[in-house]
Amino acid sequence: MSNRPRLSVSTWSLHRLLGPVYWDSPANPNRLAEEPYGPGCMTLLEVPQKIAKLDIRTLEICHFHLPSRDTAYLNDLRAALDEAGVELFSLLIDDGDITHPEHQTRDLNWICGWLDTAAALGARCARVIAGKTVDADALERSKAVMRQLAAVAEANHVRLMTENWFALLSTPEAVHSLLDALDGRLGLCVDFGNWKRLTKYEDLARIMPRAESCHAKCSFAAPMEPDTEDFLHCLDIAAEAGFSGPFTLIYDGPGDDEWDGIRLERQLVLPYTQ
Repeated sequence: MSNRPRLSVSTWSLHRLLGPVYWDSPANPNRLAEEPYGPGCMTLLEVPQKIAKLDIRTLEICHFHLPSRDTAYLNDLRAALDEAGVELFSLLIDDGDITHPEHQTRDLNWICGWLDTAAALGARCARVIAGKTVDADALERSKAVMRQLAAVAEANHVRLMTENWFALLSTPEAVHSLLDALDGRLGLCVDFGNWKRLTKYEDLARIMPRAESCHAKCSFAAPMEPDTEDFLHCLDIAAEAGFSGPFTLIYDGPGDDEWDGIRLERQLVLPYTQ
C-alpha cells in the first residue's frame, strides 16, 4: 500500500457519461437498467484507460454502475483495470440498512453478496453504510452487524470500510464509537461534503486521523466555479492529520462536462499528493 496520498476517482463523478444505472437493492434486487442521467456515451469497461490518461491510477466503483455480476463480465472488468494499470481501491455498496429493525437480516445478506462481488473484482476495500435507521439502539445494532460483515469481508480478503454518511454517523462521537467497537476491523472513508453544519471543519479534523480513504468532494456554485476556499480548507485538514490514502475525486457539480470538473478538482488536489 502506498504510504503517501494519491489521486483516485469514483464512477459517481462520471455518472452522466456512464448513463444507465442498475440499481440493485435489498428490497428490489434486479439488474434492470434505468436512465435517470441520460443514455450516456461511455461504458464502465472504458473508464480505467480514460482515467489512466489523466495519470489517475486508483478507482472506486459504485455498485449500481455494474451492468452485470456474471463471472465473465467481472473478469473483463478486472482485465481492463489490469491493462490500464489501475487499482480498484473500493466497491461502494450504496444501499442497505443494517440497523433496520425489520429488514436487518435481509439487508445484511444482500451486502454479503456484494462483498463477494468486491472480492471477485479484486477490490482492496468495500464501503458499506453504517445504517440509515436511527433510534436509541441503532448504533449498537450497527456494531453487531458490522462484526458479521467484517468476518465476511476478511474471508474474502477485502477490507471493510464505512463512511461519515447518513444520520447514524453524523457526529465524530458516533464515528469513533463504531470504529472503536470493531477494534481495527473497520476502516473509515471521510467525505468532505457529507457534513454541512457550522462545526464541519472541527468535526472533520476529529475523524480525519482515522481515515484510510477520502472522498474529496468540492462544491460548485456554477459550472467551473468551485468553492475553492472550502475545498482547500478540507484538504489542509487532511494534510495536517497525516492522511496517506487515496483522494477520490467526487464531482457532481453543475455542467455536463464531467471530465472538466474532474480535471479542475485534480489540479486542486495534486499538490497534496506530492
